[in-house]
Amino acid sequence: MRRKLSLLIIATLFALSCASSNPDDQNQKTKRGAGIGAAAGAIAGAIIGNQTGNPRTGAAVGAAIGAAAGGAIGHRMDQQQKELQQIPGVEVTRPSETEIAVQLTNDILFDFNSAALRPESQTTLRDLAANFQRYQDETVSIEGHTDNVGSPDYNQGLSERRAYGVRDYLTAQGVSASRITAIGYGETHPKSSNDTPEGRQLNRRVEIHIRASQV
Repeated sequence: MRRKLSLLIIATLFALSCASSNPDDQNQKTKRGAGIGAAAGAIAGAIIGNQTGNPRTGAAVGAAIGAAAGGAIGHRMDQQQKELQQIPGVEVTRPSETEIAVQLTNDILFDFNSAALRPESQTTLRDLAANFQRYQDETVSIEGHTDNVGSPDYNQGLSERRAYGVRDYLTAQGVSASRITAIGYGETHPKSSNDTPEGRQLNRRVEIHIRASQV
């Protein structure tokens, strides 16, 4: 029982070590990931050490493991972000050390009022799928969004069909379905005002969130 509790606490602490701010400098991201990983590892190691009678040694070992894991993930996601930024037609941002956000406008992916992928958009999605296959230790969340033209119920359904369409295309390209979730938000999460054509265009989008699944 004590061993199971220790493993649960370690898993929780390592998950918490993924949450942090978003410095602009890529090296700072990797360093911060290593620092947070070290702190979480030290706490987890101390717990193990306490149970074995040597908390200081456990903390030191845990800190080393946590720092290595956090730094490795930060570096890996730095590299993935650089690769994604080379794909035409996508906007790539970094909300945190352990998350990459990729945005595609619906005008690139779909014709008006359609959930069928445009032929030219499939090249972009193939490039994304190839990237996701190179980085296997991640989960991928696909979100569909619309503007407020039309009824809320219709827009909800359209956003879901579009998110599922992107998901299905990525899985057809070889990305494991177990890594992907898809959800539609309809018109409930606008990125800009719906009062202008430009704002509505920004709101018609698909967002893909890539998250590290382990530290």
